[in-house]
Amino acid sequence: MNTPMHRRILTASLVFILQLAPHPTQACTNFIVGKKASADGSVICTYNADDYGMFQGLCHFPAARHAKGTMRKVYDWDTNKYHGEIAEAEETYNVVGNINEWQVTIGETTFGGREEMVDTTGILDYGSLIYIALQRAKTAREAIRVMTTLVEQYGYNSEGETFTICDPDEAWIMEMMGCGCDRKLSKERTVWVAMRVPDDMICGHANQSRISRFDMKDKSGNVMFSQNVVKYARTMKWYDGKNADFSFCRTYAFPDFSGRRICDARVWSFFRRFATGMDRYLPWAEGRQQDAEPLPLWVKPDRKLSVADVETAMRDHYEGTPLAIDGDLQQEGDIGGGIWQMPYRPTPLYFTVDGKKYFNERPTSTQQTGFSYVSQMRSWLPREIGGVLWFGNDDGNMVPYTPVYCCATASPRPYNTPGADALHFSMDNAFWVQNWVANMVYPRYALLFPDLQQVRDSLDSSYLSAQQQVEQQALALQPEQRVSFLTAYTARKADEILDRWRQLAFHLIVKYNDMIVKPESNGQFLQTPEGLGAKVGRPGYPEKYARQLVRQTGTRYRVPEE
Repeated sequence: MNTPMHRRILTASLVFILQLAPHPTQACTNFIVGKKASADGSVICTYNADDYGMFQGLCHFPAARHAKGTMRKVYDWDTNKYHGEIAEAEETYNVVGNINEWQVTIGETTFGGREEMVDTTGILDYGSLIYIALQRAKTAREAIRVMTTLVEQYGYNSEGETFTICDPDEAWIMEMMGCGCDRKLSKERTVWVAMRVPDDMICGHANQSRISRFDMKDKSGNVMFSQNVVKYARTMKWYDGKNADFSFCRTYAFPDFSGRRICDARVWSFFRRFATGMDRYLPWAEGRQQDAEPLPLWVKPDRKLSVADVETAMRDHYEGTPLAIDGDLQQEGDIGGGIWQMPYRPTPLYFTVDGKKYFNERPTSTQQTGFSYVSQMRSWLPREIGGVLWFGNDDGNMVPYTPVYCCATASPRPYNTPGADALHFSMDNAFWVQNWVANMVYPRYALLFPDLQQVRDSLDSSYLSAQQQVEQQALALQPEQRVSFLTAYTARKADEILDRWRQLAFHLIVKYNDMIVKPESNGQFLQTPEGLGAKVGRPGYPEKYARQLVRQTGTRYRVPEE
């Protein structure tokens, strides 16, 4: 995505906090799991909403009815600029986060593409399009129709975008670009293609256009595309081959070094976790070999994936691969992660030394994530129970995923806190408390992260373990009672994570104050018989970093032998 910051839509029922953010690059990651590729038959999809310096909460659009002729004002999701009005639907559905009451989930990543294709005269940006579609669609296919019809009518003013569009039965990936501002060159306003992910496959996208060739004669109904998708490229003299050989990504958003190493590498790492044979695509992920075999759009996993598996994938730093940045594959590691081998790197992604350009690895898990989710959609349950947005209000590696049921009629206060925004910290706000903890952990990662991980994993396990019992209780209720019950449960879990994370923050500052470690047992700090704190530990340099320091400084700090 360009920025995951939700722009303010002026409607009295909208309840989420926003922050305007600058236009970033190479942000956001989506993974997709077909229903026959998941352990329980769920369709699963994910979203890391990444941006630099942004503040984010959990949005909510209540279901509503609107008088015929009502117009809706559209404000850009990124900049909050007013674009114009579109006709409002007579009925709109409940939306919480990126899932609606029908379990339809939509995520995105921005790939940019050819700059001249941006239509600055269009009304709809990609973010507005997502939430408008969620309010109007009962299925993924309907969402695709809504989105493509609206942009053709009102214009699409964002860069190239890949959308994940799922419901309890189907998972789709759709790519869209505008056709510029000159209607003499193209009467149509967008080019797009959507493909259904096979039920037994996993898919992903991460800021690089992923759809290459597609079957333009498909009779199965699993491929949809704009009728001008090739014609526009011919008009612009970007393509002169056969229709059957047309590649969307190579024509409109060529996968260069950045598109492979900074973007597709994240998808490769996801595939590699669950499917054998992915090392053949390492040259593509590394981005240096021009004729490398392209990464497939989807692959069949060796085993079926659980929600927990997918949550783990959202926390990936290329561990166990040649792209790892935590030092595991390098005997001495490198200094990029600091003294305690932080698997994060400062932004921007590129930097220059002595006139030479260098880059930082860009894994799935990144410090600029504003929110992360794993959406679980289940066709065999009543819809108010079947859809769960497992939500984290920070980098997924640094927080547990709390359950948010698709029927929830309110955004929990920790995710929608009055007075909290990008410039105002609040102890009552999940984003800020979780970021506070994360920013304590980042620079001393190897030292502090195990404490955070223990709490995170314990909470994740408790939520997943409780799911069946909670949903059995909900099943015993009438539909309207289920909504109230699951809304309250969603709010209670949000309150609990906020409280537990505040406790964690206090624990970390006491335990690790001034780079020492206070000893503890069973969560209690040890004391002397006299009631003072027990003798502290002084961890010093990790061995890998100490070796790097000695290599760099030679004998400068060497103690002379006596």
